[in-house]
Amino acid sequence: MESALCRRLLLAILIVVRFTIQAEAYGPLGHEIVGAIADERLANTATAAKVYALLDGLTLERAAVIADEIKGWDKKGVDDPKSFHYSAHRNIDRQLRDFWRANQPTHEMNSAMPSHHWFHYTDVPVVPPQKYRDGNAGRGKWDIVHMIPYCIQVLEGQVPEQNERRITKPVALLLLAHYVADIHQPLHVGAEYFDAQGRATDPDKDKSAAGDEGGNTFTLELSDEPPRRRGIRKKNFHAFWDYDAVNALFPQVPGWLPKSESQSQIEPLKKQLVHEMATQEPRNWRMPPNVSLNNYAEMWADEILPIAREAHERVQFRNVHPQQEEDRVVAAGEAVEKPQLDQLTYRTWATNVVRDELHKAGWRLADLLEKVL
Repeated sequence: MESALCRRLLLAILIVVRFTIQAEAYGPLGHEIVGAIADERLANTATAAKVYALLDGLTLERAAVIADEIKGWDKKGVDDPKSFHYSAHRNIDRQLRDFWRANQPTHEMNSAMPSHHWFHYTDVPVVPPQKYRDGNAGRGKWDIVHMIPYCIQVLEGQVPEQNERRITKPVALLLLAHYVADIHQPLHVGAEYFDAQGRATDPDKDKSAAGDEGGNTFTLELSDEPPRRRGIRKKNFHAFWDYDAVNALFPQVPGWLPKSESQSQIEPLKKQLVHEMATQEPRNWRMPPNVSLNNYAEMWADEILPIAREAHERVQFRNVHPQQEEDRVVAAGEAVEKPQLDQLTYRTWATNVVRDELHKAGWRLADLLEKVL
């Protein structure tokens, strides 16, 4: 009996470990793909030389994950003796620490000092259908639609490097390498809002509406998943797009492998995918020639919003309720996949979207840097 109990405990531990590996191992993967596409597009050009100089030899593939990595400083701050450093790039390390100090994490929306977390997204309502400038809810002075042109202006010299946000030219380039991918992720741009009864509502009209923060406050249940066993937590709606839909680009790699083995198997497949994407022009990626670089981000947001809306429409929201999160109230609950007339599973549809968006983002990052630098 004790032996059977031990086996069950061991199985539960292995299940939890497996979930942890799947949920955390490949967060940077999508960003690396976008950065690597841009690296290949710019190879052996004058722009590549300028990128190399500004980033102290870092590739865009490596640079593209740093804006998320520095969130690791949030808990204890950059001055803690145990905080990690970019030791091989001391000037960039110093500038990133100054950037973090000037934009420390906070949920206080009226704070004079914005959080660097805010720079990664905007929460434009997907109900009713709208464009970025059609309303006010979910937008902000420091959201991604504003931060991309801010970084462009730093690189072009229109904003001095000694700005309040402490965004120098190297930091601006690091951030752009990341934000261009973020704005091509549907749930980094669109969100749904709910009234007190859990019904979808327009937050510009219903000021008491609570949002799903880009799906971060909802769990996701998919039709193609086996029943959850004990020890396996429910999937997060937003994290599905950041992790699972990107990992699904590599179905050859089993999800249960140890982290190091999964990485070693994915790496050559990633290089192959990047080369295919870098050499095959994506559809509808170009911006109109008469559009200012400073308006690119808004156009990209408007382009992804219908996809964000469909990402919400393909699920049914259940048990929606207001939930207190620190200093704000959010809508929380469950998102359950609905059957579709096109018979595509949510995972298949989302993976197709992610493939197209990463492809476009890589080409757009390379094109933007050619024009800015």
